[in-house]
Amino acid sequence: MIYIIMGGIFILSMIVQNSLKSKFAKYSKVPLGVPMAGRDIAAAMLQQNGCGDVQVTSVSGQLTDHFNPANKTVNLSEPVYGTNSIAAAAVAAHECGHAIQHKVGYSMLQLRTKMVPIVQFASNTVQWLLLAGILIVEVTPIPLYIALAMFGLTVLFSFVTLPVEVDASRRAIKWLEGSGIASGEQLTQAKDALHAAAYTYVVAALGSLATLLYYAAMFLGGSRR
Repeated sequence: MIYIIMGGIFILSMIVQNSLKSKFAKYSKVPLGVPMAGRDIAAAMLQQNGCGDVQVTSVSGQLTDHFNPANKTVNLSEPVYGTNSIAAAAVAAHECGHAIQHKVGYSMLQLRTKMVPIVQFASNTVQWLLLAGILIVEVTPIPLYIALAMFGLTVLFSFVTLPVEVDASRRAIKWLEGSGIASGEQLTQAKDALHAAAYTYVVAALGSLATLLYYAAMFLGGSRR
């Protein structure tokens, strides 16, 4: 049963990823009604929300946009940074949503930030614990239990990420509409682009949960035999 679930999630993940890329490409060709590129959208949203100390920078790649709270930068991919389009506006505003979350102390973002070093340690350690657990499972299953607990932290991290991303998109849409930058059909298109991006986080969270259940069924079941 777990194999069917994992296979279904994998197929769903491919569909969602392709949908996101397709919509980003589609809305990248739809210009805004105002002469503003992604960097201009970000700068205006940050300034109007009291985040003037956050810098907007350009990074290489596509869909590599992110907010870095450590150095207070909104990092926009090249197609977003210098492009006037619905997609660029939606993505830039979304990343600024994270900057605003950081400024106002949004609780789920604070939790997610605190979890980052722990999850990084768990991700780097879990494979070695799994290997050790398999080798000495006849002696003790404790390493397997610890490995599964660590992997469970990465699953929890995936689910904590969901409300953070949804809230950032909500802030983005609210500002785009309130500022008059996007309205009517263009606002609907911006929402569609952000919803497509949100689905990728949902699928990622479900995928990580399915993987945890798979490991639990395989290793814990085997350790009891």
